[in-house]
Amino acid sequence: MISWRSPKTEKRTSRIQGRGLFAREPITAGEIVAVKGGAIVDGAGLAALSRELIAAALQVEDDLYIGPQIAADVEESLMYLNHSCEPNIGVRGQITFVALTDIPLGCELAIDYAMVYANSFQPMRCSCGAPQCRGLITGDDWRSPAVQRRYAGFFSRYIDARIAMLRGER
Repeated sequence: MISWRSPKTEKRTSRIQGRGLFAREPITAGEIVAVKGGAIVDGAGLAALSRELIAAALQVEDDLYIGPQIAADVEESLMYLNHSCEPNIGVRGQITFVALTDIPLGCELAIDYAMVYANSFQPMRCSCGAPQCRGLITGDDWRSPAVQRRYAGFFSRYIDARIAMLRGER
């Protein structure tokens, strides 16, 4: 196993996109639902990988990424957390994903990509269907003061550091 997913979760077809992660049992706010695993590479190492491997990688620091190194490991590396502008999952640290709220049986687990992706993220059209959907998801969404307030305490550590720098705190 490369990434860990809680036994309270299961992969299924998602209305958001492709496959997603769903609660097969109720999940309590603060509970760990997934931990991303893989090898660490820098930006140059990431650029040398295939598109399939790059898509399974997660940025964990400025110019550092974690993910699979061979195609056979992609399936075990993916966490299946689709994007939603109304997420129920956040980040604790860099690779640990926790429930933001109590999540009922059958609910799809989703994260706002603003919590984990910065400048290296390619813009994508959002299909989450949330009432406050941003429509277009970019690597700069974390810069929004509204997004920063909404997800305070649940950004990846490297994005938290960027936010602190913008505020003149570091």
